[in-house]
Amino acid sequence: MRAKKRAEPSSEAAELVRLAKEQGLSLAGPDGLLKQFTKTVLETALNEEMTEHLGHDKNQAPPDRESTNIRNGTRSKTVLTVATGHVPIEVPRDREGTFEPQIVKKRQRRLNGVDEIVLSPNAKGLTTGEISARFAEIYGASVSEETISRITD
Repeated sequence: MRAKKRAEPSSEAAELVRLAKEQGLSLAGPDGLLKQFTKTVLETALNEEMTEHLGHDKNQAPPDRESTNIRNGTRSKTVLTVATGHVPIEVPRDREGTFEPQIVKKRQRRLNGVDEIVLSPNAKGLTTGEISARFAEIYGASVSEETISRITD
């Protein structure tokens, strides 16, 4: 049986771990780096989904647009992941209530496999198309390559 080749962590990830240790922040645990990173990735992904839904960045709506739908704050939600436990997140809302998030769907509380999605893409050097395909495979969610690109940036 062949041994799997282990992916090397990115220099950015190694630097985050080093800084966390310097500041006395645990990597796991209730307020650890992994939980904060998971929260940041989920909220960034949700905000990028909202940008895609509305067709413009926050506070950047063109004056001649046809739709009057705009961002309308956020709502708090707590999701449960295997590696990080309960993660409080802020989910964006739109004024017309037509936003249907895909990464964390409405009424969804348990995120199976999100830890793998959050931690692995850049470490494994996946393309935006491959990350999009993994979201579809694990969540059944359609997330465009453009949204993935904005999230990873």
